[in-house]
Amino acid sequence: MRGRPDGAQKKRLITSVCVIAVFLGFIYFYYGSVFGSQGRGASALEYGSKSLRKLGSSYLGGDDESDKEDGTKFGLEEGEDDSVPKSFPVCDDRHSELIPCLDRNLIYQMRLKLDLSVMEHYERHCPPAERRFNCLIPPPPGYKIPIKWPKSRDEVWKANIPHTHLAHEKSDQNWMVVKGDKIVFPGGGTHFHYGADKYIASIANMLNFSNNVLNNDGNVRTVLDVGCGVASFGGYLLSSDMITMSLAPNDVHQNQIQFALERGIPAYLGVLGTKRLPYPSRSFEFSHCSRCRIDWLQRDGILLLELDRVLRPGGYFAYSSPEAYAQDEEDLRIWKEMSALVERMCWRIAAKRNQTVIWQKPLTNDCYMQREPGTQPPLCRSDDDPDAVWGVQMEACISPYSEHDHRVKGSGLAPWPARLTSPPPRLADFGYSNDMFEKDVELWRKRVDNYLNILSPKIQSDTIRNVMDMKANLGSFAAALLKNKDVWVMNVVPEDGPNTLKVVYDRGLIGTIHSWCEAFSTYPRTYDLLHAWTVFSDIEKKGCSVEDLLLEMDRVIRPSGFIIIRDRQSVIDYVKKYMVALHWEAVDSSGTEQDQDGEEVVFIVQKKLWLTSESLRDTE
Repeated sequence: MRGRPDGAQKKRLITSVCVIAVFLGFIYFYYGSVFGSQGRGASALEYGSKSLRKLGSSYLGGDDESDKEDGTKFGLEEGEDDSVPKSFPVCDDRHSELIPCLDRNLIYQMRLKLDLSVMEHYERHCPPAERRFNCLIPPPPGYKIPIKWPKSRDEVWKANIPHTHLAHEKSDQNWMVVKGDKIVFPGGGTHFHYGADKYIASIANMLNFSNNVLNNDGNVRTVLDVGCGVASFGGYLLSSDMITMSLAPNDVHQNQIQFALERGIPAYLGVLGTKRLPYPSRSFEFSHCSRCRIDWLQRDGILLLELDRVLRPGGYFAYSSPEAYAQDEEDLRIWKEMSALVERMCWRIAAKRNQTVIWQKPLTNDCYMQREPGTQPPLCRSDDDPDAVWGVQMEACISPYSEHDHRVKGSGLAPWPARLTSPPPRLADFGYSNDMFEKDVELWRKRVDNYLNILSPKIQSDTIRNVMDMKANLGSFAAALLKNKDVWVMNVVPEDGPNTLKVVYDRGLIGTIHSWCEAFSTYPRTYDLLHAWTVFSDIEKKGCSVEDLLLEMDRVIRPSGFIIIRDRQSVIDYVKKYMVALHWEAVDSSGTEQDQDGEEVVFIVQKKLWLTSESLRDTE
């Protein structure tokens, strides 16, 4: 067409091109991260000659029909060979910190309609089968074996968590400081710039505890720190024989829990949102919030009531925030409303000084019974189980005490450390006698001694720090290990079995409810030792993929870390087929004996340290 072009036609052409470009960009964004690890697989160093076959549910917990034929067959007849991969592909380097059920990219891709005002986007949202990864998570470039405890409390390798934004953002609060190839933690926090140790001593002084020690002669043992930052508060409580569940979401400070775990401090990714925290009722003697930016008044005080649920009779809540001391109109309004709420909840002010107030929960149900009819918040329904937590919605109600706790005016627990081996009162909830408890303690003492004998050529006194018991039962594995090693243990209790986690907490230990058909709420490379007692057999019964569980365990365990598998011989034989593909090697277990009943054997493996080709180039 000659001459001046038609303006309208030109506009239509430009519009069409723009629409096509936007559409193609959407397709790339939507599917890019799903297939990214496969599409860029050539840039990663793969081991073996064959790519990974499709693993049924691809990551964790699916019921893909193609997997039911060849997925979990522990009892193969002689001559049969269930095909296993000779190698697993390596995920793209950008997935080196993947947390499958807390992946914000997944939320965007799935277009999940979540209420941001109540923190639903920070709760667990696990990927469906077609969006799960089936590859090994690579370590970051320059990754080093972590610094050992107790030195790690104060410094970590920068290469292991190459994120320094918190050092700049919180530079005036002494959270962390970059020094050469390390990140150093001076012990500061948003409210305690001059050190957590001084802040902790001041709280103990407010409560008139002897020698300004917060453990109160062993009567305060388990602590919940909400919005914990890099967990310096919990880290400094360890020297007082107190164990803290440091809790924070994967939010704008997204690596705070990763730093905590790298330091060797107990921590867990979670949020006070819409679902109950994965802890039973009456689990903690002390809770803490230091400028945690939580709106405690929202939804009729539901978040404060959730804190009330997990506090023991007579438990404390230390709250350091501007509302406790500021005199501007908004802070005064919040303080007035919050004070009225906790009074209706029957809490009392135990101490108030400067910028901190400490409330205490009642010891009995007396105050609840004396409230005026119709007082809000109400008591929970009689059929409400305060210990049911997996996927259970929070409710804005007060959980009253059991008849036992009301009668004895407290939990009736021995002080620490006697608490660790003393039969707790809530044993009776499961029909356990004191004699059965003591036999369980002795059984696991012998088993742990055997484990350590096998591991002795491989480990030093400081090799192991972060430990997870994937099926904790009464917590006796952790109790026995604590007698031998300076470790902490995340005790995991299955979501569909007896909720023995309350017994674990009553022994002065910590843990969480979880389903091993899903990924755990932690970063990759965060545990030195995993203990899997009949976990694989349980997964088989549920119809979940054992291969996917192996990949999840590999994600969670640190390079050079150890996995103890205690299960049937057929399970052990099945796991052995994956050793090469996972880059695991067997630890000599020639001294291992079967249990007296002959049904369980022990197999211990160690994860090798490997790097992708990109990481090797960056390191060079």
